[in-house]
Amino acid sequence: MSETQATLVYDGDCRICLYWVNYWQLMTGKSICYRTYQDAATDFPSIPLDDFKRSIQLIESGGRISSSAAATYRVLSYAPGHGAWSWLYDHAPGVAPASECAYTFFSRRRGLLSRISHTLWGPRREPSNYALVDWIFLRGLGVIYAAAFASLGVQILGLVGAEGILPLGEYLAAAHQGLGASAYWNLPTLFWLNSSDTLLIAGTLLGVALGALVATALWVRPALVVLFVLYLSFVYAGQIFLSFQWDLLLLEVGFLAIFLTSGSKIVVWLYRWLLFRFLFLSGVVKLLSSDPTWSNLTALNYHFWTQPLPTPLAWYAAELPQWALRSATAATLVIELGLVFLVFLPRRPRAALAWAVLLFQLLIVLTGNYSFFNLLTMLLCVFLFDDAALSQVLPSRLVSYVQEHAPRPSRSTILIATLLALIVVPVGLNRLWQPFMHSNLPVAGVLTDAISPLLIVNAYGPFATTTTTRPEIIIEGSNDGERWRPYVFRYKPGPVDRRPVWNIPHQPRLDWQMWFAAYKSAAQNPWLERLLLGLLKGSPPVLSLLASNPFPDHPPKYVRAIHYDYRFVDAAMTGQTGQWWARRPSGLYFPPVSLASFLQG
Repeated sequence: MSETQATLVYDGDCRICLYWVNYWQLMTGKSICYRTYQDAATDFPSIPLDDFKRSIQLIESGGRISSSAAATYRVLSYAPGHGAWSWLYDHAPGVAPASECAYTFFSRRRGLLSRISHTLWGPRREPSNYALVDWIFLRGLGVIYAAAFASLGVQILGLVGAEGILPLGEYLAAAHQGLGASAYWNLPTLFWLNSSDTLLIAGTLLGVALGALVATALWVRPALVVLFVLYLSFVYAGQIFLSFQWDLLLLEVGFLAIFLTSGSKIVVWLYRWLLFRFLFLSGVVKLLSSDPTWSNLTALNYHFWTQPLPTPLAWYAAELPQWALRSATAATLVIELGLVFLVFLPRRPRAALAWAVLLFQLLIVLTGNYSFFNLLTMLLCVFLFDDAALSQVLPSRLVSYVQEHAPRPSRSTILIATLLALIVVPVGLNRLWQPFMHSNLPVAGVLTDAISPLLIVNAYGPFATTTTTRPEIIIEGSNDGERWRPYVFRYKPGPVDRRPVWNIPHQPRLDWQMWFAAYKSAAQNPWLERLLLGLLKGSPPVLSLLASNPFPDHPPKYVRAIHYDYRFVDAAMTGQTGQWWARRPSGLYFPPVSLASFLQG
C-alpha cells in the first residue's frame, strides 16, 4: 500500500462483503487497497476489533476514518463519476441517517442483502459500461433514419410537391403571411430557403446517405446533426402527412443521439427516461380516455381489423379465442403501467422489462404495419442492457474493437450532457403532468413552450382509444357520371379479395391519412379535396401514390368518394370465397365533382 492510498477493511468471511468489495475494486482501481480485517486489524490498533466485525472501515491517507454507510459513500468518491454520492451523504438532508439505518438493518441480515443483490445484479456485479450499447444503437438508428428518408423519397412529391396534394410552396407562403417573421421559428424548416421539387428529392437522398454513414460508423456526429435538422425540416414541410407520433419519436431519439457520441452515461439515462415516458404515457392515455374497450379488456377484439394497415397475420390474430385476446390486452396494460417502472431499477429487472417490451413490440410488428415505430421502440430497449450483458451474445472481436475505440467523456462533454438533462428531464416531467392535470408545471411549462418548435421532448400516447368499426373511403372516377371505376390504393383495404400486405418500415402516408379521414367528415379533411383535384388533373405525382390508375389515357371527368364499412370475414368465408374483407356501403362521403366545379369554387 502506498502512503497516499486509502484502505478499506472488511470481513473476509462475509460473502456479501466479498460481493460488494469485488465491485468496488473494479470501480476504484488502485486508488484503494482492500484488506480483510482478519489480516489488517493489527495494523490499525486504534480501531476496536468489534468495529471491524460490525461494519466496513475506510482509512484514508489524511487519517480520516469512515465506517458503515459513510464508508461506502467515501469509497464511491474514489470511482470516476461517482463523487456525487458522497456529497449527497454529507449535505442532503436525511440521506445520512437513512443510509446508516439501512446499513444497520442489512448488516444484521446479510443473507437477505445477498439475495437482494443477486436478484438485482446477478451473481457478480460489474461496473456498468455502455460502449457496446452505444455502438449497436447508433448503427440501428442509422438504418432507421435511412429507411425513413427512403420512404419519404418515393412519395414526398405526391404529398407536398409542386403538383402534390398540399404543395409546400403554398403552405409556407400562407404561413409567412399569417405569422410574419415568427413563422421561421414556429415552423423551423430548411425549405424556407427553397421548396422546389428538386430540393425535396435531394433532401431525401441526402438523408438516406447520411443514415448509411451513421450505420457504417463514418462521420457519425456531424451526420447525426444534419439528419436531425433535415428530418425536422421534413416534419414541418410534410404538414398533416408527417404528423405521426413516430416522426416525433425519431426526432427526439435523433436529437439525443448527437450527444450519445460523447460516451456520457448521462445520455444513456436520458434514453431510459424517454423510453419510460413513451411507454407510461401510452398506458396512461388508455385509462384517461375512458374507452370501455380497455377497461373491459376487449380492445384486441377490434384492434386487429380496425387498425390502419393490418398485416397478413392480423387476420389470423383476429381469429384467436377470447381468452387469448383479453389476456393480451391485459398484458399491454401491465407492461405500460406496471413493468415500465423497472426501467429505474438495476440490471436484472431492467433486462426483464427489455424482454417484455421486445416481445410486445415484435407481436405488434407481426400484426400491424406501423412504419419504423415499433422497430425504433425495440432499438431503445438496447439501453436497458449494458456491455456485460451484450458481450455474452456478440463476437469477442467486435466487443474488443468497440471497447478499444469507445469515446472517453471529457469534462466538457459531461457538462454539456448535464445541461441537456436539465432541459430534457423537467420538460419530460411536464409532459407526464399534462394529461393528468391539463396544465403545465410552473417553471417546466415555460421551458416546454420555449423549445416546443424543435420537437425534442414530446408528448406521446398511441392507441388511446380503440375503434370498434372500420369505415373506409373508396374514391371512384367516371367519364359519364353513370359508370364508376375505383382508384385502388397500394396498401389500405380496397378490393375485398386482396389480402393485407406488409410494408414495414415504409409508411404510405396517404393510405394512413385516408384511415383517419374515414372517421371524420369531408369538411374536417380539406386536404381530401386537394387529392380529388389532383386526380381530376391527372397529376403524375399524386397518381404515383396509388396502386393503379383506372383512367390511363386521360383523367376522369368526375370523381366521388363512397363510405363503406369493412371488417374481416371469418375463416369459413375466406375458404369459400377467397375474400379477406366483407363490406357494405354506408353513404356518400364526397359528392361527384368535376374539374370545372373545382375551378369555379
